[in-house]
Amino acid sequence: MKQERLLQILLEPVVTEKSTYVAEAGNQAVFKVCRDATKSEIKAAVESLFSVRVLDVNVVNLKGKMKRHGRFYGRRNGSRKAYVRLSEDSRIELSVNP
Repeated sequence: MKQERLLQILLEPVVTEKSTYVAEAGNQAVFKVCRDATKSEIKAAVESLFSVRVLDVNVVNLKGKMKRHGRFYGRRNGSRKAYVRLSEDSRIELSVNP
């Protein structure tokens, strides 16, 4: 795969209570990814950027919220999250300093 494509796949890490709990309990990391990224591309991107070994990738498509402005309805853009399970000897530190 081209290096330019791999750099565009991972948009940002997801740092929430659930993702922090999953990272501590199951040796996983959660990332917001491109809408058209495949599991194999996500795996290759994480392995190349963080120098870790990826065992499994699960992808979740989130629908955008319905919003209303006066009498008109619209929808926000949806997003896509990837739960990446790492091998036991691999670790990604995604800490946020307050």
